[in-house]
Amino acid sequence: MKILVPIKRVIDPYVSIRVKSDNTGVETDNVKMSMNPFCEIAVEEAIRLKESGKAEEIVVVSVGNQSCQETIRTALAMGADRGIHVLIDQSVEPLSIAKILSKIIDEEKPGLVISGKQAIDGDNNQTGQMLAALTDMPQGTFASKIEIDGDKIQVTREIDGGLQTIKLNMPAIITTDLRLNEPRYASLPNIMKAKKKPIDQKTPDDYGVDVTPRLKTLKVIEPPKRQAGIKVENISELVEKLKNEAGVI
Repeated sequence: MKILVPIKRVIDPYVSIRVKSDNTGVETDNVKMSMNPFCEIAVEEAIRLKESGKAEEIVVVSVGNQSCQETIRTALAMGADRGIHVLIDQSVEPLSIAKILSKIIDEEKPGLVISGKQAIDGDNNQTGQMLAALTDMPQGTFASKIEIDGDKIQVTREIDGGLQTIKLNMPAIITTDLRLNEPRYASLPNIMKAKKKPIDQKTPDDYGVDVTPRLKTLKVIEPPKRQAGIKVENISELVEKLKNEAGVI
């Protein structure tokens, strides 16, 4: 079985985000970038399935500028077999990415697609669901556990009320939640080996996909600064402030 894993390059989750002075977006120049954490979990799960004998090949896909090659190499160093880089310099919306991925699925014929449930920059949580609709493949979102049995896959999903377990026919699309696994660090030998693994470079035109944006960002602003707290001397003072100042009781 072949597993396809879409990955995205984002601002490192441990970096403080700064809004541009012209309020057109967030600052990315000279800012540390890394693989989206949910995508790392997806890559790790694919590798574990390959190690267990459930898969033979892992293909990672990234849509973005030339720097995405570095993110693909990270996935290859973790254990993926080859990469596909769809080169585009502008920001791409979830629907356009889903359309590109659907064309890649038509070519690659994977038995399973494992994607992060969302990217931490846009937090859209849309691509996996849109991809399932475009390809008419069953989907299991927010997966915290997956088990493959023949041509079926059992997915434990994290939902508002707790956990839900579903069984899907394969090929299927899975989106990963945080508790699915703990991604590994790439070893130095694997980092060196990743430099020789193939990456095919494509463009949206190769797949016949129009990536013209449908949305326009008008303004990006920082959230209001949190005000400092105060200390109260006793319960009576706390109740008085909650009632008369905060207005919550």
